[in-house]
Amino acid sequence: MASPAKEIARELFPLVRVYTDGSVERPQSSPYVPPSPNPDPQTGVSSKDITISQNPKISVRLYLPKIEQHDQKLPILVYFHGSAFCVESAFSFLHDRYLNLLVSQAKVVAVSVEYRLAPEHPLPAAYEDCWAALNWAASHSTTQNEPDKDPWLRNHGDFDRLYIGGESAGGNIVHNIAIRAGSDNLERNVKILGAFVSHSYFWGSKPIGSENDPSKPKFYVTSKSKSFASDPVLGHEKSFPSLVWSFVYPSAPGGLDNPMLNPEGPGAPSLAGLMCSRLLIVVAGEDELRDRGVRYHELVKESGWRGELEFHEDEGEIHGFYILNPDTEKAKNLIKRFAAFLK
Repeated sequence: MASPAKEIARELFPLVRVYTDGSVERPQSSPYVPPSPNPDPQTGVSSKDITISQNPKISVRLYLPKIEQHDQKLPILVYFHGSAFCVESAFSFLHDRYLNLLVSQAKVVAVSVEYRLAPEHPLPAAYEDCWAALNWAASHSTTQNEPDKDPWLRNHGDFDRLYIGGESAGGNIVHNIAIRAGSDNLERNVKILGAFVSHSYFWGSKPIGSENDPSKPKFYVTSKSKSFASDPVLGHEKSFPSLVWSFVYPSAPGGLDNPMLNPEGPGAPSLAGLMCSRLLIVVAGEDELRDRGVRYHELVKESGWRGELEFHEDEGEIHGFYILNPDTEKAKNLIKRFAAFLK
């Protein structure tokens, strides 16, 4: 006898379904891929997975480019993947492929964070996991030969050149981590040199710019080989970015104007407090989040932040285009831009 069909309790269509029996399904996630302890034949990059915390469970995938000298010191990139805080993984095909390409070109030691996902672990869990992972990386800056420290970071990481970066939800995490680093010291007082926020997930209760234009193409979350769009007929409150936030952080104080989502929402900290010396903001012309990224750039400039600010736009491109298809000319050029920033 066939088992009865499971009943959906709630969903963020088409990314996540939660059933009444408590099970969660992510039909659009790209597949898991194992690390490459031996150098990847295309890029020469090696990778490995490490569990850095059991409670909560936090893991990272470390990447090491081809080393020219055994004592070579390289910049460090702590990376936060995107996809709406509720799908994808540091271990997924899309992000593993991208990190291999970036690490090989930028010549950095990368730490890609496997943070907990909503809805099983609503925000702020992802923020806490990423802060813990950044501190774990920073703890390797000791000169002592501690046996519990990872040799890739200990032997090859240059902690005077620590970067953080991410796309989409990961870009949002980068912003919030850089703000937090202004009030909470990292392990061993390590400082963040630079940060890049790309196609970042910022939003708010009031539409800005092209969000007011129902004829403007709307592209938001990317997963597998697709980019999912909002329906302009439903209005701002039912736009995909609005629905995502309600799904991943239902208890957020202030709702869509929570400072973690809206950098100019009520009570948001001054962007002058971003704790890094260099910042690169990247947007895509056909991304529903494009105007939020442009506004973020304006807000940083207006805040009096004293670092080195860079801005880059890819006209005609959709959200996460370089993650979905890194072989296009614009994708290759953008990855080169990230690599140049990290160098």
